[in-house]
Amino acid sequence: MADEAELEAAEQWELVNTPLGEKWSGRTRYAAAMFFYKRGEMSAETLEVYRMCARLDSENPLPIIRDRGVGKDWLKRIGFE
Repeated sequence: MADEAELEAAEQWELVNTPLGEKWSGRTRYAAAMFFYKRGEMSAETLEVYRMCARLDSENPLPIIRDRGVGKDWLKRIGFE
């Protein structure tokens, strides 16, 4: 069971890091962000930025998260400082 959970988390990690500009990438990142939010690994404020960017495939949510002063732990985890 732990292996399944680890595999799911690894897959979702890849999805939350989907390159900007790819078709449907904003929605893909948002869906993956929801996974991490549900696991308690992301704040509601951080998830909201991913939601706002969901229809904007070229919009990077990370600078917005930083500029809003939310999700500092998430930004550190994802390697955006």
